Amino acid sequence: MSIIETVRDRYAKGAQAVVPELCCPVDYDASLLEVLPQEIIDRDYGCGDPSKFVHKGDVVVDLGAGGGKICYMASQVTGPDGRVIGVDATDDMLDLSRRTQKEVGDKIGWHNVEFRHGWIQDLALDRDKVAAWLQANPVTDLVSAEAFEAEKARLRTEEPMIPDGSVDLVLSNCVLNLVGSDEKAEMFSEIARVLKKGGRAAISDIVSDEDVPLAMQNDPELWSGCISGAMREDRFLQAFADAGLYGVEIAVYQNEPWAVVEGIEFRSMTVIAYKGKEGVCMDHKEAVVYNGPFSEVRDDDGHVLRRGERTAVCRKTFDILTSAPYEGQFTPVRPLNEVSAEDAVLFDCATDGLRTPAETKFGVERENSLPASCCDPEEGCC
Repeated sequence: MSIIETVRDRYAKGAQAVVPELCCPVDYDASLLEVLPQEIIDRDYGCGDPSKFVHKGDVVVDLGAGGGKICYMASQVTGPDGRVIGVDATDDMLDLSRRTQKEVGDKIGWHNVEFRHGWIQDLALDRDKVAAWLQANPVTDLVSAEAFEAEKARLRTEEPMIPDGSVDLVLSNCVLNLVGSDEKAEMFSEIARVLKKGGRAAISDIVSDEDVPLAMQNDPELWSGCISGAMREDRFLQAFADAGLYGVEIAVYQNEPWAVVEGIEFRSMTVIAYKGKEGVCMDHKEAVVYNGPFSEVRDDDGHVLRRGERTAVCRKTFDILTSAPYEGQFTPVRPLNEVSAEDAVLFDCATDGLRTPAETKFGVERENSLPASCCDPEEGCC
């Protein structure tokens, strides 16, 4: 069997009965599990808890939603104003998650969860719509095959399963490693595509401390067991940055390996990353001061920020470094007089430089302002 067939078969069986070797111990919020049927809890094959990073009102997409456990947990956090979309490619898992929707939604108090049939490396293509088209238009020859390809292209463009920039949070629990090595870059690009500007990804997955040998990668059983498809730790992090995300951070790192195969350690890691580097760099005469404790740091775009120095930055970088996940690490320095969007000029982010106090004050002569005495004639000084 191919890797794809083995993964599909293993998780189809996992929807019917518990497969213990796919389970990685996770400490979930017990209060969010109370509404879930036991069969969903029993058939959860995660390695982390990305639901911890859901905010109220979020639009959430869960990659590889399985039986829907994380989706239903997220639903309780987003509240009725949020929305949760679970994506999975296994028919049996989709059947399990969909047939519990009304029951769980009634217990939660609102119905804001839906499940879509699709590949997580192709979030634009809804496989249910593809199946419906094929039923009405069977592929029997070259002409009909070309029509099929044209319809898939149309669906991706005109009726995308997950539209561009529509999601606040993309999360996943131990699924990215199941995608083939040749499709992983596309998968990370899809995560970036569907996120809104300012959106974030929270991904729990199995990673390795060393490169996985090709012989292990070619073993379908090891791959479907969340082992040989694991990315090396540093490359997993770099994949988020390569997709255009920033603020890539290890939020949870499992010290003891979940599995050891041929001396290679496989463990769970949860990573957070943000979207928002798009757009031109405009100069609004702003600066940031890196507060420490390191003597200097370098951000994802190569800016070197030295402790205590007023580093000149564009508006985009200023907004990024003064919000999550960097908020509190930098002191914002705004100009004395605000620079309007009309007056702002292009900023060269390739050149590191300092912003002098005189520049942020625009040369405005400020009146002397000495501190008033805090001494009270009767009570003495403060």
